[in-house]
Amino acid sequence: MLAILTIGVWGTTFVSTKLLILGGLSPVEIFSYRFLLAYLVIIFFAPRRLWADSFRDELLFVVLGFTGGSFYFVTENTALEFTAAGNVSLLVCTAPVWTALLGFRGRMGWAFWIGTAVALLGVGLMVFNGSFVLRLSPWGDVLSIAAAVSWAVYSLVMRRLTERYGIMFITRKVFFWGLATIVPFLAFRTRSWDFGVLAEPMVWGNLLFLGLVASLVCFAVWNRVIREVGVVRSSSYIYLNPVFTMVAAWLVLGEAVTWVALAGLVLIVGGLYLAERRVYD
Repeated sequence: MLAILTIGVWGTTFVSTKLLILGGLSPVEIFSYRFLLAYLVIIFFAPRRLWADSFRDELLFVVLGFTGGSFYFVTENTALEFTAAGNVSLLVCTAPVWTALLGFRGRMGWAFWIGTAVALLGVGLMVFNGSFVLRLSPWGDVLSIAAAVSWAVYSLVMRRLTERYGIMFITRKVFFWGLATIVPFLAFRTRSWDFGVLAEPMVWGNLLFLGLVASLVCFAVWNRVIREVGVVRSSSYIYLNPVFTMVAAWLVLGEAVTWVALAGLVLIVGGLYLAERRVYD
């Protein structure tokens, strides 16, 4: 239930991000604001300790901040500049497949792979929503796959650290190192920061949602989900992401929903059920 609720919130973040971009913010600015806000709040609740038990564990936290934070969001949002949004959505949703291949190759049952194929087919139908236009763009598609692999690495490393550290401590470290590793990307900015847009109710309202709910609450909950139900099982719920995105886009942006998208919803739920039948974490 926590996994579904978290994915439900994350599915709506695409709409919030789109509104913020239309409001004048860049993807890097959006990420920086949301993670900074989440970090400033979580430091009041997380343990006061600063460092991990060992230098090796601290490096793993750097990996978490990079793969689940800066690199993931930069590659995903930059991919939108080079390829169609449908391509990005579809390729990013392959994260569960990469998670299984990187961490559990040879240990997954046939039901998982059949369910994965069915769910991905459903994602494809929902993403293109009755208008199938697949444009190959090597650079954009590579960035999308990089984002999916990045999230897979995040999930696998997170599973190891949740066995030795508390959820709030881990989440605080993810936000800190996510902010620290975004700094190199700032060097490639082509325009200066426009703090004036932050006065707009639409802008700060969506930033509060992204920072406090989608980042602070959802990252903490998702890290617990990984610990409780396993890496592959939790990753499989990513297939539900476009379902909630579709609903949010319909409610907020007035985007149409076709019978093709609804058929995709049925396939996603059915594929997720099959994939959940036998998973070895």
